Amino acid sequence: MVSTTSTSSRRTAISVLVALGLVGIAMVTLGATGFAVKQVSGQPLAILEEVPGPDDGPTCAVDKRYVDEATTGMRPDVVEAWKALLAKAKAQNITLCVNDGKRSRAQQQREFDKAVERFGSVEQAKKWALQPETSMHVKGIAVDIQPLNSASWVDKNGGALGWCRRYDNEKWHFEYDPAWITGGCPALLPSATGN
Repeated sequence: MVSTTSTSSRRTAISVLVALGLVGIAMVTLGATGFAVKQVSGQPLAILEEVPGPDDGPTCAVDKRYVDEATTGMRPDVVEAWKALLAKAKAQNITLCVNDGKRSRAQQQREFDKAVERFGSVEQAKKWALQPETSMHVKGIAVDIQPLNSASWVDKNGGALGWCRRYDNEKWHFEYDPAWITGGCPALLPSATGN
């Protein structure tokens, strides 16, 4: 005969394991674990574009005005390229902070709406923020690096690892493309809208 305490303990243990399993599944489904998003063959890239990035992060170690977000939600190859850039920077005693990285379409729309409010019109906002369908943050290949002296270091050294500054008016915005490792960085555009 099995004691009630033993049976009760087993039931409790099984319940706890089931609950932990369900929590784990929910976290992965919601992207809350920090795991890189892996595109599934046959599924559209739009799924990646819906994955939110962190809205915040710990304070940047070298400039408390900024945060240092995780690269959660970015394409796996971009995360690996970011790690390589961080290692190169660290070897030269440079600290890079991701003040802003991956955004979902909804997060990007909020950024754009804030820019419209700040600058007074859609046309003025487009000089500083893109709508979701054209943002590289939504595609998971862009980071805004702070502080500016760290961004300047990336501007000079990042191209060899595929990281290039794209906009003349945004000294902090960098995008990753492996073709830039051998082909060099493309010419800067005046702004995110190209004008």
